[in-house]
Amino acid sequence: MKKLVLSAVLATASFSALANGPAGCGLGTHVIFKDANEFHEHVLAATTNGTSGNQTFGMTSGTLGCEAADGPLTEGLAMFLNQNLETLAVDVAKGEGETLAALSDLMGIQAQDKATFNTALKANFDSVFASEEVTSTTAYNGIVGVMSKQANLVKYLG
Repeated sequence: MKKLVLSAVLATASFSALANGPAGCGLGTHVIFKDANEFHEHVLAATTNGTSGNQTFGMTSGTLGCEAADGPLTEGLAMFLNQNLETLAVDVAKGEGETLAALSDLMGIQAQDKATFNTALKANFDSVFASEEVTSTTAYNGIVGVMSKQANLVKYLG
């Protein structure tokens, strides 16, 4: 059992070492243990990153601190958010709309989970669009944060 745990930690660490910080990029580093400064916090962040599979999503989309990976969705999603941030905010406030539907399509949200996606974002509008100075990056990070707290939506993060 110890060999299995050690192998998992080493495999995670080897992938993580290529990204940012000792725990690498991913949900564990970017959301859950954002201010990690102790050894055990980095280990837990790396374990979260490695076991939840969100590093793959982060590297593909260029999010969750994996921006250096420059994945294939980076430009498309970033461009979408840059060009549609205001209309997306209106749609999120309403919990429906074409821009919100387009975002859910871009993120790969399946039809059965779109209502949950829309409702969760509407309920967390204030955290996603926290200020008038919101950027596409902060909005996306807020959306990812909301999705990470929803059992039906976390699967789309990686």
